[in-house]
Amino acid sequence: MKEHDLNTTIIIEFFILGFPGLNDYKLPFFSIVLLIYSMTICENLLIIVLVSTSQRLCSPMYFFLGHLALSDMVLITTVVPKMLEVIIKEGSAIPYVGCLAQSYMYGVAVSAECYLLTAMSYDRYLAICNPLHYTSVMSAQLRYLLIFSSWTLSFMLMMISLLLECGLDFCGLNVIDHFFCDYTPLLELSCSDTTVPDIEVIIISVPIVLLPFLFIIVTYVYIFITIFGISTLGRQKTFSTCSSHLVVVSIYYGSMFITYTVPYRGHSITTKKFISFVYIVLTPFLNPMIYSLRNKEIQSTLRKYLMFCSK
Repeated sequence: MKEHDLNTTIIIEFFILGFPGLNDYKLPFFSIVLLIYSMTICENLLIIVLVSTSQRLCSPMYFFLGHLALSDMVLITTVVPKMLEVIIKEGSAIPYVGCLAQSYMYGVAVSAECYLLTAMSYDRYLAICNPLHYTSVMSAQLRYLLIFSSWTLSFMLMMISLLLECGLDFCGLNVIDHFFCDYTPLLELSCSDTTVPDIEVIIISVPIVLLPFLFIIVTYVYIFITIFGISTLGRQKTFSTCSSHLVVVSIYYGSMFITYTVPYRGHSITTKKFISFVYIVLTPFLNPMIYSLRNKEIQSTLRKYLMFCSK
């Protein structure tokens, strides 16, 4: 911090508090998070390599899965490296600009993940409910349009939040009681009027979280209606193609919905940290395993690569 001419203190850096009170559990927790981060990067890189190089994994479902893996890598890499420093040092400083950059890229990755999961649900809807028209509707042009829209919307919507953050004054406390620079904890520290940013948090959660979530619910209602209208054998086979996506959506959107549609103020900080930890650290770690463990084509492609590399 530095002193301003009018006897006010201008914040030039923030102090991320992280997880106070870990004590003897600091090193085990650090080791677990580091291990999860390393495995997550390897898992998602493997998914991207398999999807981009295998002829067997060239369908739209795997195309979206590759971009989901990319958004998972961006999300966890934006937060975890600094988080590890916060854990080992029991708190760490971050420059003002660095904090805003982390907040922005985190928001972009989260938003992109929401839209990509929505695109994947639409893909499953077309494949199960309209199989005869699936190839013609889910064309390469539409696939690229959905991917482009997902990333572009994410960058543009998060730019609104970034501009509002840049317009805030921070002239008091600079301690962020979280393990990264999230948007709402930053608002807590501002000495400016945060009415507009507070409203923006609620409004922006509608196109990013609420509307995609409702769209996924509607598509799965139609999917379940279609599934229950076919034979038992066909029902099991068809459901297996979308069950992995449904599990990922349930974990990710569930934690997102709780975090960003429930007001931040007045709720347990520990609870918020735990929920954030779930979708920032655990979800990117679990996603590749959920998809690969239940997908025979990915398993078969991976076995072929391992056999090829062992020769």
